[in-house]
Amino acid sequence: MLQMAGRMGALGTETAFEVLARANALAAEGRSIINLGIGQPDFPTPAHIVEAGRKALADGHHGYTPANGIPALRTAVAGDLLRRHGVEVSPDLVLVVPGGKVTMFFAILMFGEPGVEILYPNPGFPIYESVIRFSGAIPVPIPLHEAAGFSFSAEEVLDKITARTRLMVINSPANPTGGVVPRHELDRLVAGLERHPQVAVLSDEIYGEILYDGTEHVSLLRYPSLRDRLILLDGWSKTYAMTGWRLGYSVWPKVLFGHAERLAINCHSCVNAAAQYAGVAALTGPRDPVQRMVTAFAERREMIVAALNGLPGVRCAQPGGAFYTFPNITGTGYDARTLQGRLLEEAGVATIAGTSFGEHGEGYLRFSYANSWEAIGEAIDRIRRFLGNLSTR
Repeated sequence: MLQMAGRMGALGTETAFEVLARANALAAEGRSIINLGIGQPDFPTPAHIVEAGRKALADGHHGYTPANGIPALRTAVAGDLLRRHGVEVSPDLVLVVPGGKVTMFFAILMFGEPGVEILYPNPGFPIYESVIRFSGAIPVPIPLHEAAGFSFSAEEVLDKITARTRLMVINSPANPTGGVVPRHELDRLVAGLERHPQVAVLSDEIYGEILYDGTEHVSLLRYPSLRDRLILLDGWSKTYAMTGWRLGYSVWPKVLFGHAERLAINCHSCVNAAAQYAGVAALTGPRDPVQRMVTAFAERREMIVAALNGLPGVRCAQPGGAFYTFPNITGTGYDARTLQGRLLEEAGVATIAGTSFGEHGEGYLRFSYANSWEAIGEAIDRIRRFLGNLSTR
């Protein structure tokens, strides 16, 4: 009998892909399925970006690239961060990676081991907790509160730090809630972290350009006191509708960069060459496609939040960023996993149970509004009929 390492039993998964597989299986059987579960824009990658990738292939960029990324892309990343945040970053500290999850994996493996504690948002992206457990470290949840717009209390976070804490994960704007941490809480958090110089910070800012109603995204890069222990996670998947290109980047403190680069060499050698040239075009090209996409998301957000709040037993807070709503469904009488299953099997609507994002997600479902206006409207109608049928039984 094969004997795998015990740590394999600690590795979790991302339920959105399991729901997607089941939704696709039902669709293959002829069922009409509306997918509000998967978190990817329904827009095509902008044409000038696709053309840059095509041209790179036509120009013969078929080989290995530097492990940290082509110089033009790392320079473009530094220029984009200066444009957006007013912060200078050395291209030499930028690591280009195949998607955002790689940065999570590298940072958590770099600091996680048995006996160590790592703080992470809960409800939060499920890969945080999965990789923390895989590393052998102890996951310590940072509760995100509906009443606070799914932000956190800096004091509550700081109170969770112990002598065993090595890393803290922050995600704003957030998946699955759409919550945005306000500047005053970040100010308090960073000030408090001065008392804990042993704690590194992984700041997941992948949704940093998808914001609404003038909501401010405050990058942790803007805090000089954190720069020597801050790992920034960002990329192209969400902002530029490039999920399938598998292209992300991270910015590392100088003391950690060499370790991250060695992990990259051991893991994936380098990132697809053509995708990197496409990434340059995305960062240096016109902003109109991004603005049009965010405008469309804003309109859908207004519609879906109002519609969800009109469903029996459901209440939904207004998300400040990303393209998710995280409605409270406790009034329906169902737990999250049961309602997720019944909506898919009986109503033909794919959603994600809040418990897929941690224990504090019980009582919630995640809806992605990265789908068409018409699809969202039909999905809400199906859910309304489903809940109405239940109330008449």
